[in-house]
Amino acid sequence: MDLVQTPSPAPSGPPVDQTPLAARPRRVKGLVNEVMESLAGSIRSGAIKPGEKLPTESEIVARFDVSRTVVREAISRLQANRLVETRHGVGTFALPPEDTKNFKIADVDFATVADVIALLELRISLETEAAGLAAQRRTEQNLQSMQAMLDAFVIAIEEDSDAVPSDFNFHMEVARATGNRHFADLMTYLGTMIIPRTRVNTPNSAPEGRLAYLRRVHSEHESIFSAIRNQDTDAARAAMRTHLANSKDRLKNRKPN
Repeated sequence: MDLVQTPSPAPSGPPVDQTPLAARPRRVKGLVNEVMESLAGSIRSGAIKPGEKLPTESEIVARFDVSRTVVREAISRLQANRLVETRHGVGTFALPPEDTKNFKIADVDFATVADVIALLELRISLETEAAGLAAQRRTEQNLQSMQAMLDAFVIAIEEDSDAVPSDFNFHMEVARATGNRHFADLMTYLGTMIIPRTRVNTPNSAPEGRLAYLRRVHSEHESIFSAIRNQDTDAARAAMRTHLANSKDRLKNRKPN
């Protein structure tokens, strides 16, 4: 199969675009976008057909000369755009084009900061109630899964990642802890696009700097987790509402890049 815009010719198989890549800064965010856009281009052009398996993580790492963290975040964003699905233990596969008559939230719905804020307003309504239900219904397994995502978030930011997968998965675990599959189904549909920094570079534009910004996000997640663990419904709702309202404020107050 062919990937759009590759750094070097593949050793075998169909010919690939041999145009050399432009010089690029070795920043995780830029590399994630580069890998994601190349794979997305291959899927949209038909170079990778619906139902066809994408190259393995190791193959993509070698092709683009990036880390596994970059590849995983790129795949997460393709999932968010409904371009691929990952079958655990099998691989990642291209999805057929979606029916445009069905309800969907896609890239075009995130053209401006105002668009991202509009989705946050939807999330405040949805996830505030989810946090309250999670506090009532969570199991020990739910708590362990949330804690694992908190730990993964810390590791990611220390590795200079934007920590999008662990951020999204924490919110997903809260949705699962409600015991109501519709919360989790809707979160799965929205995917990592619900995380504002996938659309707007809020960490690097934050007045306090990238690391302090992400640590503050982590602290807000810990407050949500603590309330859910303590089965404090009101505190869980308040912590989630505060977290998402703060995200709105951070977007409104961000410095221009």
